[in-house]
Amino acid sequence: MTLPTITEDKIELAPGDELILRCRTWENYEDLLARRQHKSGLRIKYSSLTGEIRVMSPLPGHGKNVDMLADFVKALLRNSSKKWEAFTPITLKYSNQQGAEADYCFYIENRQRILGKERIDLQNDPSPDLAIEVDLTSMTKPEDYQVIATTELWIYRRSGLLIYQYDQKQYSESQTSCIFPDFDVKTLIPQYIERGWQVGSSIAVKQFEEFLK
Repeated sequence: MTLPTITEDKIELAPGDELILRCRTWENYEDLLARRQHKSGLRIKYSSLTGEIRVMSPLPGHGKNVDMLADFVKALLRNSSKKWEAFTPITLKYSNQQGAEADYCFYIENRQRILGKERIDLQNDPSPDLAIEVDLTSMTKPEDYQVIATTELWIYRRSGLLIYQYDQKQYSESQTSCIFPDFDVKTLIPQYIERGWQVGSSIAVKQFEEFLK
């Protein structure tokens, strides 16, 4: 068993581990991001409200769920004749206040404003229209995006899909998606992710696309 280790030289976490560092500053957070280097699979979050930095190392199954979920979203966007720009993974930072690393982000209504950009600066650029987090061992909270303020936040867990919408002040849980109001994504997405584990990702995505026709 490998114990979580963070030193000046390295960051070591076993897959599935999460480490919470308390009483930390924005400078500590930026330093960790810089020292992550080749450990690009690590996810690092920061909140000035709690003074906590959370470092997570996803399990292999995490990536499979992320890919399927993103493919389902793209299928829904194509079906709705909507254009988009996507980023994965992406570090979203609002200076000195909050930092999060979503598994997948989509710019839909705001896609024109970020065309050609290799990095997103939330001091000048809009927040994503949709941020997606897949939780297998860690627990994402809407408060993790309170300052970042994505229009919609999806959190997928084994228990199902949680949808949160931002109303300029806070996130509220919703049973429907404002991006896909004509589809019961809260039911459909978990069903087809489970299907992907049974028959394979590509087959499940194809079946989902056929369902939408």
